[in-house]
Amino acid sequence: MNKYIKFLVDPFYRFSVLTSRGVYDDMSDEKFLRKKYKLAFKKDLDLENPKTFTDKLQWLKLYDRNPVYTTMVDKYEAKNYVAGIIGKEHIIPTIAICDNFDDIDFGLLPEKFVLKCTHNSGGLVVCKNKSELNMEVARERLTNALNVNYYLRSREWPYKNVKPRIIVEKYMEECGGDDLIDYKFYCFNGEPKFLYISQGLANHATARINFVTLNWEKAEFKRDDFAEFETLPPKPLNFDKMIEFSKKLSQNIPFLRVDFYNIGGHIYFSELTFFPGAGFTPFNPNVWNYKIGEYIKLPR
Repeated sequence: MNKYIKFLVDPFYRFSVLTSRGVYDDMSDEKFLRKKYKLAFKKDLDLENPKTFTDKLQWLKLYDRNPVYTTMVDKYEAKNYVAGIIGKEHIIPTIAICDNFDDIDFGLLPEKFVLKCTHNSGGLVVCKNKSELNMEVARERLTNALNVNYYLRSREWPYKNVKPRIIVEKYMEECGGDDLIDYKFYCFNGEPKFLYISQGLANHATARINFVTLNWEKAEFKRDDFAEFETLPPKPLNFDKMIEFSKKLSQNIPFLRVDFYNIGGHIYFSELTFFPGAGFTPFNPNVWNYKIGEYIKLPR
């Protein structure tokens, strides 16, 4: 289905396109979330007595607005925040921080590096060979991302006041050059309950995602938008230490996803996420939307 036909026949896709064009910028957060939720799930958003994981994430967007959350989602500022809790040896080295693409001095960069925006999810350029980097494509991708107010896409409040910048990071890789595995812990008031592991997300056709228990077994639920691993990768070294770090970073927060890499047994912080999939990614089977929702204890 081409994009034009999809725009005509898919109300949720049409709403997303119009959102990206600024049509709903002046709509209140609550009205916007109610409208988007109805289109996504074909039912009303319950903010008065939320029970599901997806309902409660929308509630938290509106009513849990701790100023430190802005620091925690800023890809640059979060590094100092996390280093103060688990140690700077677990932070991926920063090579440079720039306000725009043309401020980057590529002559000083190593052959491999990563460029990403500080204020969003997905504004990313991975360079494995500097001589082969398409500068115009990279400039367009990152400049376009810098000009987008990510908060307006799904009203994720923590991103609202993050300063848009480009961070240049060291390129991290496994021995042998395999794609890194992400370990993403779902934490509820300082208690990780499960995680998902993912690999190869740059290519949707070959990407793999699995929800996993803390006993390193496949969970009873999954996502429908990605294929699963045929066989779970081995449990990483220092897995218990990753759980410990997740607990420390998520203390006193109703819900937080804490993401790590584990390279040769050394743990590296990846990012902190308050609203996975902006709170619009369903679990299959849907009963787990209710079961996981019970883990979130909303503040009064």
